[in-house]
Amino acid sequence: MYTEQDFEDIRPYNDNEINPALHRLVTVPEFSKVLEYIFPERKKDDIISELKGVHSAIDFQKLFMHPLVNSIVKKTSKGLTYNGFELLVPGTPYLFVSNHRDIVLDSAILQVLLFDNGHVSSEITFGSNLMSNPFVIDFGKINRMFTVYRGGNRMEMFRNSRILSAYIRYTITQKRTSAWIAQRNGRTKDGNDKTETGLLKMFNISGGDSFEDAFAELNIVPLSISYEYEPCCALKVRETNAVSKGLTYQKAPNEDFMSILTGITSQKGRIHLSVCHPVNTFLKESGNGDTFNDRINNLASLIDAEIYRNYKLWPNNYIAYDKLNTGKVYSSFYTEADVVEFDQYVIKELSALNLYTPENVDILLKIYANPVENRK
Repeated sequence: MYTEQDFEDIRPYNDNEINPALHRLVTVPEFSKVLEYIFPERKKDDIISELKGVHSAIDFQKLFMHPLVNSIVKKTSKGLTYNGFELLVPGTPYLFVSNHRDIVLDSAILQVLLFDNGHVSSEITFGSNLMSNPFVIDFGKINRMFTVYRGGNRMEMFRNSRILSAYIRYTITQKRTSAWIAQRNGRTKDGNDKTETGLLKMFNISGGDSFEDAFAELNIVPLSISYEYEPCCALKVRETNAVSKGLTYQKAPNEDFMSILTGITSQKGRIHLSVCHPVNTFLKESGNGDTFNDRINNLASLIDAEIYRNYKLWPNNYIAYDKLNTGKVYSSFYTEADVVEFDQYVIKELSALNLYTPENVDILLKIYANPVENRK
């Protein structure tokens, strides 16, 4: 049986740590810029005074994060839609396993929709590579984020996986708090939303001998989020191009932080989030395998199928598929005006980073076309 003390290195702040962290946060110049962006009509000193009176993570989210995310959605999208929240039982903790397109917004949008649909927000995984400075660490831990340590040697990686697995299970079963985690390590760069089997094996480390019981008590719910315009698309193209040539992609200093800002501030068109059917409704189907790896692979495939089926396809996805396949199979899903707009977007997106070449155009098109291929 684990206790909170076992998770000191990875846990979010407890409520008694929230107020001191907020007092540190409001002194950081970057935070003042965030306040001006979210609340341009309000006096900064008034907001800071309110924040200094906050003593819990939930109150911080209600006062600050909820309007923050709504402001971002309003300023950088053409609207947010959603479905599937009727599948969730209020008061029941879930482990949300989501496809991953944007570093911050994928999970942040879920928190807003949980609140709006009568549920409590979840805790959120946060990669150690993103904890670049005290400001980011405070902001993340105030916002109920827990750390996923990246890298290390084999022994360190196993230890980190064991502690992470135990913490997630502790959060769901003992704290009775939901948690969000991406289906893979890092954002998908090619539009293929595929659950890593290593993630499921990590969940199982803390689960005991019964495969079905170990996963059933986590209450896993897949999430499928789609953006009409892919966040940080050109950056993903650049990285995919390097990897496809067998090169080691070396991130620039502070690139992860810049990706966060780019994802937040860039125009995303329409956004849709789907809550898929809970894994427990089809968990027994994953048991049809002779080995543990068979069952893990089956479960990953079933989760992927839910995410593919619930992924919202936009005209851009169909246009990209038809362009790659030099046909008009899906021409009924878009207009000529849509094609012109998408072509202009491709040129602008890639040209901004001097990436506009036929090779990179194909990479970008695959990001949009693969969700169509996966739906087939």
